[in-house]
Parts: sequence; C-alpha cells; structure tokens
Amino acid sequence: MKTIQAYRFALDLTPSQERDVLAHAGAARVAHNWALARVKAVMDQRAAERTYGIPDGQLTPAISWSLPALRKAWNAAKQDVAPWWAECSKEAFNTGLDALARALKNWFDSRTGKRAGRPVGFPRFKSRRRTTPSVRFTTGTIRVEPDRTHVVLPRLGRLKLHESARKLARRLDNGTARIMSATVRRDGSRWHVAFTVEVERAERRPTRPDSTIGVDVGITNLAVLSTGETEPNPRHLTSARQRLRHLGRALSRKTGPDRRTGRRPSNRWQRAANRLGRAHARVANLRRDGLHKLTTRLAREHATIVVEDLNVTGMLANRRLARHIADAGLAELRRQLAYKTQWNGGRLIVADRWYPSSKTCSGCGTVKAKLALSERTYHCQTCGLVIDRDRNASLNLAALAAQVDTAGSGPVAARGANRKPRQRGQAAAKREPGTAPAGQTGTVPPQGGTTNRVLARAH
Repeated sequence: MKTIQAYRFALDLTPSQERDVLAHAGAARVAHNWALARVKAVMDQRAAERTYGIPDGQLTPAISWSLPALRKAWNAAKQDVAPWWAECSKEAFNTGLDALARALKNWFDSRTGKRAGRPVGFPRFKSRRRTTPSVRFTTGTIRVEPDRTHVVLPRLGRLKLHESARKLARRLDNGTARIMSATVRRDGSRWHVAFTVEVERAERRPTRPDSTIGVDVGITNLAVLSTGETEPNPRHLTSARQRLRHLGRALSRKTGPDRRTGRRPSNRWQRAANRLGRAHARVANLRRDGLHKLTTRLAREHATIVVEDLNVTGMLANRRLARHIADAGLAELRRQLAYKTQWNGGRLIVADRWYPSSKTCSGCGTVKAKLALSERTYHCQTCGLVIDRDRNASLNLAALAAQVDTAGSGPVAARGANRKPRQRGQAAAKREPGTAPAGQTGTVPPQGGTTNRVLARAH
C-alpha cells in the first residue's frame, strides 16, 4: 500500500545556517507579496473601470494566477524587484508563489461555491515579523546522510539533526520510500525539517480483527470507550497557564517592536519572547504526544472504530468552554484515527453529528427528548437503566457499526429524530440514515477513502 507520509525532525542550526534559512524564507515572502500586489492591482483596476461604465471587453486584461503564470511573470521581473535573487535557491521564490496560487484558488472556489466549508478570505500580504519562516524544496539534492544525523538540502548544504533519522533512513535504504519534498520551518524558537515521503507500507491487520469500539470524546474525559476504559483529559494548557501568564507579563515589561515608529525590539524582549514561545511549544508537543499514543493504540488493536462528527467550530463559540475544547484537540484526534486505521487495516466510521448518541438508551433504544449538559448520569424512564452519560454514548456508537454491516448499501435501521424534539415525551419521529446530502455531514476526512460516514439526517 502506497501512501504519502511526513517525517519531521528537529534541527540544530549554526548562526550562519540560520541566517541562510531566514534569507530563503524572506525570499519566499518577497515573491509572495510582489505577486499578490500585481494581482490585486489588476483586480482593483478592473473593478474601478466597471464603475465608469466601461464594457467588459474593453477592461484592463486580466492576468492568470496559476503557478506557472506567476512563475513566468516573476522570472521576467526578478532582476528589478530582487537584484539579489541569485543568492537564494529558486525553490525559495517558488514557495511563495505556490502559496499565493493555492490561496487565490481557494478564495475563488469558495466565492463561486466550488469549495465547501467556511468562506475563504482574499489572501493578505505576509509580514516580516508575524509570518512563520518557512521554505520548501522540491528539486535538487535532498538526502539523509549515512550517519543519519545530518541532512543535505539545496543551497543550504549539510544541516545537523537534533535527533536520529534512522526510521526514514531505513526505508530509504530498503527502497520502500522516496523523498518528494523537504520543508524547513521555525516553530517557536526551534527549527524543524519535514520530509514528504511516498512510502510503501506493508499490509497490516489489527490485533483484534473482530473488535468494534465506540469512542465518545469530551472535556472531562478525553475519550470514553465502549469497553469501559476511560482516557483522562491531561489539560496541558490549563496546567501551564500560570507559567504562561508569568512569561507573558515578563515580556510585556520589555521594550518590544513598534511599527509606527520603526523601533526594533531589545535583546531582552527577544529572549523573553523565545522563552514564551518555548513554553507554548511544549504544551503543543505534550498534547500531540498524548493524542498519538492514544490513536495508535486504538488503531492497532481494534478493527472498527466509531466516532462522532462533532461541530467543534460551534462548540468553540461557548466562551466558557472554548479554551478547554481547544486544549483537548478533538479534531486532531479524529484526523489521526482517519489515517492510522487505514495504515493498520481497520476502518473508521464517523457518525453524523445529528445522531443522538447521548440521548439514546443503550439498553432499550429509547430516545430522550431533552438531555441537559449538566446531567452526567443517564436515567432511562422506560427500562430503568442508570449509566454514565459518556459510557452510554460510546455503547451507542459501537452499536452503530452493526447497523452499517447489516444494512449493506442501503440505509441503516432508523433511529433518532428528524426534527427538534417536543418539550415533553420520549421519542420523536424516526429518520432514515443515509438520506442526507453529503454536504451536510461535515468536512471531508484526510486521505480520502479512510472513513465510512453514517448519514443520519433526513431532508
């Protein structure tokens, strides 16, 4: 099975190498801003001419914003725009132009209705201080040295890794991997290199090929499994808030940059900013590490995993819970499960966000009309079942996999309501999962084909 995989390693750059990488990142920013200014000037000119009543056939000719067209225009103007262009790799300028071409396409597709999801805004100019330095290499010499502690990139030369690249080197030596590109990026105060690799992965099967598990994610507990196991929420951001507050206040007392007067930041401000960045990076690394360990264990053990399609964007609108929801990383957990189940020969079933997993009794199937968020214990008035709310939801998710298997290509057994429930009463009208338009089921999962989506909302 061939798949696209990324290998990310930390770098230990010398001051001279860091200046070279920053120069390449600056070159990408210059090319992006120049091309954006050119596209925007033509669009503004055409919009102004339309207000004068000029026919469309006599407007200023439009320019193409595809990557080949932008690259051709840049090559014609780079001698005047950036006389120092020969000091940087051509891949640096291509990085900025490619980012702009993608951004313009996403904006145009979103505006014309070709792109689903939230509206995409028009691209903005990249700031020197606010933009994360990044440069991508797709051609030239890109390799891992035999000692597995150094990499070679075009124009940057031999860079030392902070950790061994043995996992990637083994695949390259065996001929089961091919490097497609390498991206150097600064996260906080640490530089990383990420290799995009085409990997030939061996076919694998889960440890328990007949196992089905439902995963109910939340804030109090990160994940409650249908097996009764509970994964506590580590709350890394909450634990680090006191230190982050201390470092933020220390940074505010230093002399920082001022764009209005052109004042540059002091060395103490820069050191304080680096300390704050490292603290934030540590929180992100701890969260990512915990999610990887959980999702890897689930994908390797269970053949079928059922999760919910949560409206995380809507949940973040709750200002009292937004920080805790963002700290849990619910979307990242589902994203990792999507590709790890594919790697391990399993499948991921995503229940529709309207499926009443918490309101449904896992014992008799009765659906409650109302279930307040404060009710942490589920009480069924029909069969008398008393069970933890999250455990009840995980059992309902696990049972949903059986309905998908028995239903085949047709709709699964109807459960739940197709409209807002009444104020009183137990169950509302039934609905037929599988009849909703695909556009109402959330975002498309990464690496298409890794999930089976259960549509549970009727027209």
